Amino acid sequence: MNKSDWKNFFDSKARRCKVLVVGDIMMDKYYYGEVNKFASDAPVPVAKIFKRRSALGAAANVANNLSLLGCQTYLAGFVGDDHNFETLSAQLTERGINQDGLIITDSPTTTKVRIISGHQQMFRMDFEDNSPKPDEYYTDLEKYIKILLNESLDAVVIADYEKGVCTEYFCAAVIKAAHNHGVPVTVMPYGQRWIKYSQADYVTPNVAKINKIMLSPIQAEDDEAVERAGRYIMRKFGIKNVLATRSAHGITLVTENDAAHIPTKSQEVYDSAGVADTVAAVFSMALAGGLKPYDGAYITNVAAGIVISKSGSYAVTQDDVLNALNIKNFDAEESVNLPYAV
Repeated sequence: MNKSDWKNFFDSKARRCKVLVVGDIMMDKYYYGEVNKFASDAPVPVAKIFKRRSALGAAANVANNLSLLGCQTYLAGFVGDDHNFETLSAQLTERGINQDGLIITDSPTTTKVRIISGHQQMFRMDFEDNSPKPDEYYTDLEKYIKILLNESLDAVVIADYEKGVCTEYFCAAVIKAAHNHGVPVTVMPYGQRWIKYSQADYVTPNVAKINKIMLSPIQAEDDEAVERAGRYIMRKFGIKNVLATRSAHGITLVTENDAAHIPTKSQEVYDSAGVADTVAAVFSMALAGGLKPYDGAYITNVAAGIVISKSGSYAVTQDDVLNALNIKNFDAEESVNLPYAV
């Protein structure tokens, strides 16, 4: 693909893509302060807060990335009837993300509150209930997904953070329903029970997640080991393809008959927070827009490189990607170097 192809993709196809993100929804809250004394009533440090912010997390951040990339984005999962949901809903509305798939439960909206002093996280508070919900909640979620599929979707992302949504039965139901409509499914895996992702089109683990299911750990810089691990995942869990992120060492796409190792652009790795969300979002956008997997892997690698160069969790935008490709003002005859694109 040359520069005009990429520009046309973002100007036309990306904006027509309809992508559903289903899974564990979170709010991330940050309180920034100075810690320079201990409390008088207990031997604990006191943080004097001078700034706070809230950000979409987990599946909600995947949806956030997709929206900023220009896609028509739908979010489905469980939330609580609480103040954190009000904050979440307001941010989703601001991004234009469809919220019809949010099922209000008796549990709290999963929220992580972090106290930060300087560049150091001092403390974290989690508000969550990770247990499986009553069957009627899953039934409502499945009904919503099937309605969306009947109305037309281009891709589905399952974002698993082991917070209660992505049970083995539910994942299997989503994957089957999507495939019945010819819609590809990308999974953000978590934990060790990857059999629940069987028949998924792609999983997008980083090396740390891969090592949780390997008998012997692999190194991110070892191309052959990453490819072997990808094939092991495909064979053991019945997953069709693997897109493995390798931090400063780029990204590897393993398919049935091939593997592509795409190096990252040389740069300092500042912060890996949010990279997994961006990878799932950008690659799913590429699939939804009809790009070939290698082209999708390439543009995903570009986007991941943007995120790791930022501080804190960062959602990549369409302008970020176009600027990274140097095609905001492009020469249509000049080609972008896509060493593994076909």
